[in-house]
Amino acid sequence: MATTELGTLQLAGTKKGKISISNVSEPYGKGTPDIVSIGISLNGKDIEWKSHIPYENLDDVIAILQEASEKKKEED
Repeated sequence: MATTELGTLQLAGTKKGKISISNVSEPYGKGTPDIVSIGISLNGKDIEWKSHIPYENLDDVIAILQEASEKKKEED
């Protein structure tokens, strides 16, 4: 398993929190497909929450997140 950081963002509503997005190669053993890992760190160091998303699901996840963002903007 190898992890490559793709980017980090400041976690809104926190002083030190970060969202880190990484590619993980062979996450579940040799020959398993890469995934995107999204980690949340409240203190900027230790990951408290993590999600693994297969690349095959990534476009659908992005579409749902964009829809959620648009609905939230309409509410505000």
